[in-house]
Amino acid sequence: MRWDEIDSQVCSVARTLSLVGDRWTMLILRDCFLGVTRFSDFQKSLGITKHRLSDRLTKLVDSEILRKQIYDTNYERYEYKLTKKGVELYPVLMSLVSWGDKWAVDKDGAPLEYIHQPCGNKIKPGAVCEHCDEPVSAFTITPILGPGILKKVKRGEWVDFDNQDIYKSIQ
Repeated sequence: MRWDEIDSQVCSVARTLSLVGDRWTMLILRDCFLGVTRFSDFQKSLGITKHRLSDRLTKLVDSEILRKQIYDTNYERYEYKLTKKGVELYPVLMSLVSWGDKWAVDKDGAPLEYIHQPCGNKIKPGAVCEHCDEPVSAFTITPILGPGILKKVKRGEWVDFDNQDIYKSIQ
């Protein structure tokens, strides 16, 4: 499968990566969460070419992750603001932060710390179960088939599975 066809996979990871799965897009989103909104500020922060930045911002706007808002009508300049859909990517970014703070820092340590505003304490990003508030990890999760696959199977559509064990469970 080609990269530009990844959004057609029956997989939430693949479909998400088709929207935000390149390094520049994730860094643009990081900057958005840090308060960057203007084209020139993104370019200065990232050192990215104008063409590539324009391409990524357009894709994020077209995907409704960012919205364009004019701030200078004389020169037709825009700010890029996170939509609700974009804000909901925050846990994804914080998961990357958590992993990076553990495995990809230099000897000086984590570049940023995060303060939970309601209580004023530093936090370490992590996922918890919404039902029991226990930490979630790869060892405490069991994937099961969801409606996105089960409905397709019921309609008799072919679904190509990478994980043969999951595939066997529906036959």
